[in-house]
Formats: sequence, structure tokens, C-alpha cells
Amino acid sequence: MNIRLDEIASRIYRVSVYIPEADFMFNQFLVDGDEPLLFHTGPRRLFPIVSQAINQVRPVEELRWITFGHLEADECGSMNLFLAAAPHAQVAHGRIGCEVNIDDLADRPPRPLDSGDVIDIGAHRLRYFATPHVPHAWDAGVYYDETTGTLLCGDLFTAVGKSKALVSSELVGPALLAEDMFAATCLTPQTGATMRRLAELAPTTLALMHGPSYAGDGATQLRGLADAYDERLRIEGEQLRPPVQRPGAAKIT
Repeated sequence: MNIRLDEIASRIYRVSVYIPEADFMFNQFLVDGDEPLLFHTGPRRLFPIVSQAINQVRPVEELRWITFGHLEADECGSMNLFLAAAPHAQVAHGRIGCEVNIDDLADRPPRPLDSGDVIDIGAHRLRYFATPHVPHAWDAGVYYDETTGTLLCGDLFTAVGKSKALVSSELVGPALLAEDMFAATCLTPQTGATMRRLAELAPTTLALMHGPSYAGDGATQLRGLADAYDERLRIEGEQLRPPVQRPGAAKIT
């Protein structure tokens, strides 16, 4: 495993672990402020190296908020290990996710969030947006840091391979290649529409869970991904649509 720590926006630090055997990156983000916030914990087996990297910026025990995009081992597997290491920390997650999973799984009661709620950590204002099933999972959501214009994307734009911490090259092509491999995105009429609503935030930094962070016109990247998924939905819909039976025509067997 290879791990590195990079500041991708003002006081937002990317803790990236690359697994060569999988050719895949797992990124956690420390948002530093009066009440430091960790977005993604990584799986339990990565806790020692992720927490060590966080300690280079702030002592882990000073964490105040622990959050993630949705319930998956790579996003919240170390949740309770961080709660144990940081006695004043609290998990924050979407209300649906708390009611269905986190109320039971977390060692301390979480803070449930409704879409539009803000976590103000002193140096950053992070607004939560529920994005059910986008890119997947009922409890999915993202955060937009109003202070730096950074969108904490979760699994949006997932890509394979090792990359630089921050790029300005387009993200849509690599994301579609990964989608061809994993088919991880829920294709529904809301998929593209949700991404376009996020584009209206006009983010200038996109912080990806799997892949590089991006600096530039985030809205264009989000709209490009939305268009691509809308087209895939159209094609799949046509393939799955049953043939129309005309009155009086012989039945198709």
C-alpha cells in the first residue's frame, strides 16, 4: 500500500491510499477547523495508516465530526475506531441512513442530517445534500463546502488507477471506463437530474473517493457525467423495453 497526504484546497487534506493489487485508490478527506471533520474513514484495516496521516495535521483525538457518503466498508468501516480515538467526535449522516443503519452500528448516537443542513466547523461551512441512489445506495449524500467551493463527491466520478492528488484534466472519460468495469451506478431518471442540481453549486474543486481531486469548472464535469448517464439510461431502457403488441397481430413467442 502507498499513502500520501496532500492539501487540495485551503485546509482540506486528502489522505490517499493506493492498493497496487487492485489498482485502486481510497481517499479520505480531513476538513480542518475549530471542529475538524473527517469525510470517509476507510475500512478498518486502513485505520492505523489513515489515522497516522491525519496526525500530521491534527491529533486524531481532536476530531469533532465523522461523516461519509453512504454505508460501505471503505467509507465508514473505521467509524467506531475513530469514535474510540476521538472522545468528542460524533458521526453525522443523512436521516435515512441514521434511521436504517447508523443508529444501530455507531457506538455513539449520530447526528441525523436533512438535505440542506449545514455543519459549521469554524473555518468551513459544509452543506449536506441527500442524493438517494446517486451514484448508489439509498442513504447516499454529498457535502459542499461553501467556504472553498469544494464538493465532497463520494463515489461520483469513480476511476481506477493511481493518479496525482489534484488534476485539471477531464473526469468523465475515466469515470465511464470504471463504470464499464463495475456497473456501480444506479441508472434512473433521477441520476442525471441529481448531478445537474449539484452542478448548480458551481464547485471549483471536486474531491473524489476513488481517483484524483479536480480543480476547475466542476459544473461542466458534473453536467458531462449527467449527460453520459442519461444516454446510458436511454440505451438500456430501449434494450429492456418489451415489444409493442399491435391489435390483431400474431403474438411473439
